[in-house]
Amino acid sequence: MAFLGIDLGTSFIKAAILDLDACQLQQVRRIPFPEPIAGLGSLKSEFDPRSIVDAVSGLIRQLADFPVQFEGLVMCTQMASLVLMDNKGRARSNCIGWRDQRALEPHPSGSGSYYEVLKRRITPEQKRELGNEMPPGTPISFLFWLAEQGNLERGLVPVSLADFVLSTLCGSPPSAESTNAMSYALLKLETLTWHEDVIKALGLGKLHLPPIRRHGEVVGMLKVDANDVPCYAPVGDYQCALAGALLAEDELSLNISTGSQVSRLTSHLLLGDYQTRPFFDGKFTNMFSHLPAGRSLNVLVDLLSELPRSSGEAIPDPWEYIAQAAASVEQTDLQVNLSFFRGPCGHQGAVSNIREKNLTVGTLFRASFENMAQNYYDCALRIWPDRSWRNLVFSGGLARKTPLLRNIIERRFQTGSRLCPLEEDTLLGLVVLARVFSRRAASVEQSMDDLRRHFVMESRV
Repeated sequence: MAFLGIDLGTSFIKAAILDLDACQLQQVRRIPFPEPIAGLGSLKSEFDPRSIVDAVSGLIRQLADFPVQFEGLVMCTQMASLVLMDNKGRARSNCIGWRDQRALEPHPSGSGSYYEVLKRRITPEQKRELGNEMPPGTPISFLFWLAEQGNLERGLVPVSLADFVLSTLCGSPPSAESTNAMSYALLKLETLTWHEDVIKALGLGKLHLPPIRRHGEVVGMLKVDANDVPCYAPVGDYQCALAGALLAEDELSLNISTGSQVSRLTSHLLLGDYQTRPFFDGKFTNMFSHLPAGRSLNVLVDLLSELPRSSGEAIPDPWEYIAQAAASVEQTDLQVNLSFFRGPCGHQGAVSNIREKNLTVGTLFRASFENMAQNYYDCALRIWPDRSWRNLVFSGGLARKTPLLRNIIERRFQTGSRLCPLEEDTLLGLVVLARVFSRRAASVEQSMDDLRRHFVMESRV
């Protein structure tokens, strides 16, 4: 007996057989996430929703070929992607991805962008109640843009990507588990209900928002071979990754990949000058997301490889050379600000204090890593001012493959660290959750404790 695990990521869709007794991932499969629809303009990011359903269905069929009887299906999803559905379960829009920036278009009133108009309609207290979670690439922005243009039909249901996929595959009504619902930027954290005052202020009252579920609720049944497999409410990939990192309340999480986050678990709601998201077991996280990481570093890599690319030369993976070059630099006065994209650290990156002999690949990336470490430290102090964390927990592909970056961050924090037990942190998080849903553990906290002991014992073998 095992579970099916699906991770609807931004770059890849991953699937695995989850062996809950051995705490192992088996038959891991990954396929690229479908390409965005072309020709929509630079600010829009949309995907064919049917192609995403077909991709997930294909992965499930692959895993169904193995001689395993599945107890259930668990899924996590990239947050803030949206599909509009009608009351017959049909998609009435493309999937609008979290990189979509249409809300930055000028508002016809002439009073700034749609995003600026939206923010003025929400009070500071309401924004705080929503968890300070309102970048342009969120459903609240997409829906406001549509409403202001008169293109939001009455009765449509805004649905997260994973909830759309499960609703389509199971033929069941869509819903939203709370860790996933918060990515709409319409969830009132004190009550974990939709914020009706904000919905009214933005003219979104004609929508039918999906019911909010607790983690572990069954939302549909999926036929896999001859068996009806219960499908559990999809959760946010951010929270799932923290569960897979086996984060404790006295640890500080640094997830570093395409983007990055600094996160702290709290046993109760603590609103402040940071983002707040619901976790599992009634807990919350205080955090900063969209911090500069792999996406910003790739801007520098693309610049350095532009000349050979223009000559048609094949370019090998540059990261081994970058790591060696940066490791050979003890210190540099070159300064890099990686804020090339909008986020908590600003949106005006720079490379400065350049002199004749201090601009090399090694100094450029050493200075970039130092900037990342400082960003993480500054954000950590804002969510955890007394600095009482016991150690750092690293997760994400960039953190795992770049020991130098981890070392630089450790020195800045003056503390030790550990890595997430497995590279596939979200899939391991699905193992944590599935053990609770199958009643192998009484809570997510207990399931994480069990896995901590498991991996400690495994490391001693």
